[in-house]
Amino acid sequence: MNLSMTGELAAAYKSGSIRAGVVTEAWGEQNLYCPNCSSPNLERLKPNTKASDFQCPVCKFWYQLKGQKSPIRSSITDGAYGAMMAAIHEDKTPNFYFLHYDLATWRIQNLLLIPHFAFPPSAIIKRAPLSATARRAGWVGCNIALSRIPVDARILVVEAGRAASPAEVRARFKRVQPLADLPVNLRGWTLDVLNVVAAVCLPVRSFGAKDGDRRKISGAGGGRFVGPPYLGDDEASPSKVFTLRLGGLA
Repeated sequence: MNLSMTGELAAAYKSGSIRAGVVTEAWGEQNLYCPNCSSPNLERLKPNTKASDFQCPVCKFWYQLKGQKSPIRSSITDGAYGAMMAAIHEDKTPNFYFLHYDLATWRIQNLLLIPHFAFPPSAIIKRAPLSATARRAGWVGCNIALSRIPVDARILVVEAGRAASPAEVRARFKRVQPLADLPVNLRGWTLDVLNVVAAVCLPVRSFGAKDGDRRKISGAGGGRFVGPPYLGDDEASPSKVFTLRLGGLA
């Protein structure tokens, strides 16, 4: 994966948002791949395609790329609240790539993948309607609260300027993919429970945390150690633990 974008593409435009969109989508067409299958590339969709920017030419998964020059934090601005909630309830949410780049160098700093089946309704935060004097008066947008998405489903493709291998990314995607098989009305509850399990059992991790940082879990499990969730410690994975427990109850 080439982490340098072609900033020269922005020269023909004045709007900051258009400049960013042109550069990031051109980069995505050349560098994004499908975590669901072995396709090494994604195809760019026609401009203004609803809710998606790319599609896998093999498995047909849809993807939306959202780029920003500011670091990826706990909340990301999204589009219309009603449309996002409808997409979740109808199981039509795209997979999201959240991209953070350095504007001065047009270089990728962080790239976060959230699978389409990993968005609980509780993660979509309704914003206040636009004022009566706004061009789109009354329009209601939303924010995506990343902290309400289970840690196992927050898949780091690039972190601090270092890209993970496609094999690593696909392995992490596959680990949480059983969630896609749950009925939509049960999935949101399951995702919320997984998030609670992770909050209790695993350390909270932010970008830039040291790989060697490991904390002891106290309680019934004894003095067990687990790594940060992004490392994919299989036996400590909240989704694996919860899935096994669900299976035992079936």
